[in-house]
Amino acid sequence: MIYSTEVQHMCPVAKGAYHGPAPIPEEGRWVQAKEIKDISGFTHGVGWCAPQQGACKLTLNVKEGVIQEALVETLGCSGMTHSAAMASEILIGKTILEALNTDLVCDAINTAMRELFLQIVYGRTQSAFSEDGLAVGASLEDLGKGLRSQVGTMFATHAKGPRYLEMAEGYCTRMALNKDDEVIGYEFVNLGKMMDFIKKGDDANTALEKAKGHYGQFDAAVKYIDPRHE
Repeated sequence: MIYSTEVQHMCPVAKGAYHGPAPIPEEGRWVQAKEIKDISGFTHGVGWCAPQQGACKLTLNVKEGVIQEALVETLGCSGMTHSAAMASEILIGKTILEALNTDLVCDAINTAMRELFLQIVYGRTQSAFSEDGLAVGASLEDLGKGLRSQVGTMFATHAKGPRYLEMAEGYCTRMALNKDDEVIGYEFVNLGKMMDFIKKGDDANTALEKAKGHYGQFDAAVKYIDPRHE
């Protein structure tokens, strides 16, 4: 290590007691994190790209500094889906410091990694006070039994009003309107369930009907419209 001439001629002054870093909550413990292997946690990060045409929600489960589980969800940009595929391969087995300094192909995913890294190293994780943290595979619970991201997609114009295209429950097939043409409910198809029915041998039309559901005052509607074609 090279010291400047000014520092070399300074009078030494003793340093006081070293108390170490402040402890952070990790998986039901208080940890003084000094090295990457001291970091554990399960949490989420949200990122966006420079033109802000897409976003990523990244969920990581980190055990002793190493990423054991990753859920990469992207929205708004077709290229991001391919980036997510590559990121899912890249992330696993890396330390969080390696992942932070790895090109995850898409700026939105890189930004999500940055935000998530901050959450984890400051002890602001979903598993901070859960003894031994969350099991690997916990992020699949966010997707539900259909193993699909929960997406909301709405389109609206001043002239024609809103159109419900997708809700957390699934793909919206019909909107229910009252006598004043106000939305009072909607019908949806749970695509995950529909695919499961087809896999079990149902024909597509039967599977479609079995996977349908509705929300709100759907049965009391005066009129139903197809949000994509009416």
